[in-house]
Amino acid sequence: MLIDTTAINQQRHCFDADAEIWIFGYGSLIWKADFPFLEKRSAYITGWERRFWQGSHDHRGTLEAPGRVVTLTPVPGAICHGMAYRITPETLAPLDHREKNGYLRELTPLFFTDNFTDNDSSTNEGDQTQGLVYLATDDNPAFLGPAPLDDMARQIAHASGPSGPNRDYLVNLAQALRHLNVDDAHIFALEQQLNRL
Repeated sequence: MLIDTTAINQQRHCFDADAEIWIFGYGSLIWKADFPFLEKRSAYITGWERRFWQGSHDHRGTLEAPGRVVTLTPVPGAICHGMAYRITPETLAPLDHREKNGYLRELTPLFFTDNFTDNDSSTNEGDQTQGLVYLATDDNPAFLGPAPLDDMARQIAHASGPSGPNRDYLVNLAQALRHLNVDDAHIFALEQQLNRL
């Protein structure tokens, strides 16, 4: 089911025009940064695991045949690696639109894992800051939840939407995680199952 959370997100966590905002990407935001940013760094958040449990009716699937994309599920002690982007407040509007199908902006502690920057920055290795993450919880209408690996792989293999085949989303995410030297058992097992089909 398609739900548009754009208006809700634009009322959450408002920022001044000169605010420094970090946004944490754990799915397509890692490999498809089609928005303006001032800086990017590899980072992680704690207490969450990445799972292909969110339905995509607007990007990687349709209302009739939804795809599967990642969201986060709470797991004590877990670490979820991804990419953090420093953005200006006006960049939130296109991100809210991109993540509109059930995702809500949440504040989270964000930990940087390296000292790579695209531009000059005052942040150093080991730094942490407060960041935003788009999270689709199990109470949103597009949430699909867990399923057997084979069933999820088959759904991903057959789904396609305005942003392209669902298969590309999974393959690109797996490649991006390897580039970051991140071992994600769920993502890589699902990729292997997809390749067997």
